Amino acid sequence: MMQLKQLLYLCLSILLLPMGSLAQDTLIPLWQNGAPGFENRRNEPEQAKDYWVKNIHNPSLTVFTPPKDKANGAAVVICPGGGHRLLVYTAEGVDPAKYLNNLGVTVFVLKYRLGRDSASPYKIDVHAKQDGYRAMRLVRNMATRYGLDTNRIGMMGFSAGGEVVDMVAYGEDKGDQKAADPVDRLNARPNFLIQIYPGPLYIPDKLPADAPPVFLLAANDDVCCSPSVVKLLERYREAKIPVELHLYTQGDHGFNMGYRSKLKTISSWPQRMADWLEDNNYLHPAPAKRMKMH
Repeated sequence: MMQLKQLLYLCLSILLLPMGSLAQDTLIPLWQNGAPGFENRRNEPEQAKDYWVKNIHNPSLTVFTPPKDKANGAAVVICPGGGHRLLVYTAEGVDPAKYLNNLGVTVFVLKYRLGRDSASPYKIDVHAKQDGYRAMRLVRNMATRYGLDTNRIGMMGFSAGGEVVDMVAYGEDKGDQKAADPVDRLNARPNFLIQIYPGPLYIPDKLPADAPPVFLLAANDDVCCSPSVVKLLERYREAKIPVELHLYTQGDHGFNMGYRSKLKTISSWPQRMADWLEDNNYLHPAPAKRMKMH
């Protein structure tokens, strides 16, 4: 009798969960039948432990929706880091997603294929890039479903994930208008970028004229990736495209959202990102143009 009561209580608890909690578990494969050329591997299970995920053969987006009373139509595709060997999925995927949800942003965390995973058949500049492009196009395709403003869809990258962002943001973005899949016809260019200690690969010598505005952040003592943000800053200044850089004295690499750091600058860095999003009107719809009365 006691077991039956416990079972009924559990069922009732599940039914009473807020819809937002359920929506945050929505996982969407980038391709319904698996990644092109690797469809036969789509059912291979991922490996996950503690903070990481790897062995990704069926790339996907996990959706994190903001509370309905906060949702503002902005969206961000997050690419976690991990050296293309694994994904730091919790600290550089789930944690920033929850932070951005609190700002009213709908978040899609990308599990992209890993070119340096053990015995990986994938190449970073081919397959991770393909996953990044597809993720942006898929989110644009789902804009109506999630109530998104297609002029306020950005990308966020940590470390190696920042390299995926670079490939998408500064590459050929226009879709193939003859593609059989309507998703592949859409523009993949993000409207804005957030790069947190991005990796050094795939920074172009010259930015395209329509490169998205960017928020850059790293620690100066990060041997790997502080040069990346300085190089990007120079490219943006040359192209006269809006850029904001925060280069902290200490912090090294991989401080994620700063939650574990004892440094005040590092532990509070997400507020700088929130300020930038607010100041540049990414958290609000563009004001309606008033008709001039003659």
